[in-house]
Amino acid sequence: MFDDEKVEAILDAAYDSFRIHGVRRTTMDDIAKRAGMSRPAVYQYVRNKEDAFRRLAERMLRETLEQIRVALATPGPPAERLVAALSHKIELVLRVWRESPHAEELLGESATLTAELLGDFHAALHAELTATIGAELPDTDAGEFAELLLALAHGLEVSSADPEIPLRRLRQGVSLLVAGLARSPQRP
Repeated sequence: MFDDEKVEAILDAAYDSFRIHGVRRTTMDDIAKRAGMSRPAVYQYVRNKEDAFRRLAERMLRETLEQIRVALATPGPPAERLVAALSHKIELVLRVWRESPHAEELLGESATLTAELLGDFHAALHAELTATIGAELPDTDAGEFAELLLALAHGLEVSSADPEIPLRRLRQGVSLLVAGLARSPQRP
């Protein structure tokens, strides 16, 4: 197994352990056992469980940002592309809520252990949205509109028995906002 494959196996095992036990109760032994490795072998790739959590978050955010970039680059009406992009952001949070009884802890730990990563992710997401909005809706304050869309998406990132509810509300909200821009008078 190549080193990258081992790291991926460790991060997959860490996600399963964190999802099942929570961050606080997960041990390096739990991660090693799930990865099919010895604990000393796992320590060759991650320093501790906090490092595993940070690297896992980094991977999840990187993958989500790539999905967002693909959605924004896909041909189609601006509202559909914005909805598709923001759906990936919302789905990341909803996935944790669906898959773990420890979602609140995982998302809370994310804020403390990965604040810098989250800040970078949100800055990159804001930049991607701003560029798309600026190109598609040139008479709009693209940065402010991106902030509004991010606030809408953040507000929809809640635990829901039906994951389609936040996504349906996202589609409705973005469609209304984009339609409102199309109808508003041109700004100087």
